[in-house]
Amino acid sequence: MRYRNVIPAVFVDRPNRFIAHVEIGGRRETVHVKNTGRCRELLLPGAEVFLAGAENPERKTAWDLIAVRKSGGLLVNIDSQAPNAVAREWLETRGFDVIRPEYVYGQSRLDFMMERGGEKFLMEVKGCTLERDGIGYFPDAPTERGAKHLRELANAAGYTPVLLFVIQMDGITEVRGNRETDPAFCEALEHAEKSGVKIRFLPCHVEPDSLTFAR
Repeated sequence: MRYRNVIPAVFVDRPNRFIAHVEIGGRRETVHVKNTGRCRELLLPGAEVFLAGAENPERKTAWDLIAVRKSGGLLVNIDSQAPNAVAREWLETRGFDVIRPEYVYGQSRLDFMMERGGEKFLMEVKGCTLERDGIGYFPDAPTERGAKHLRELANAAGYTPVLLFVIQMDGITEVRGNRETDPAFCEALEHAEKSGVKIRFLPCHVEPDSLTFAR
């Protein structure tokens, strides 16, 4: 996926989950943060960030904060909408006969239902933005909804259940449960895997204006 009208900025602070203050050419601006997670190890004062122009010209904030460069140079896409877009692009290369997003199953709305050769799949997508020592971790904030989706996948009947981690940074090929932040999600993840849910990792390449899956 590719963004339009991307510019660099310097992160200042984040008053709440939805907005941040940045400096653009020495001018302070309020921008929308496209990620409600904590991002504590990423959004640090002075960090280089990248903004994409908002598509709605009447919106209060003219820019979306979509990526941040860590102190070691690693560029991380933090747009929470990007993983599903990239997952869809990847699925379209996998020969499925049907790809249906936002599929209602049980008490949840799962990200995708796919069909291929008579086999049906249910897939939930999670974006990974947290990295420690070359390993990805999820989640970076407690997610009761995420654990609920895993329970739905674990109990899916008549479908092949899949959990896809879209890794929103370069060089990371594995994602583990972040037990210190959300032990309930990690327990649901372990139960899901034991129940036959297929865990898959989708490494990606990040540029300031794009997120693409690694072929």
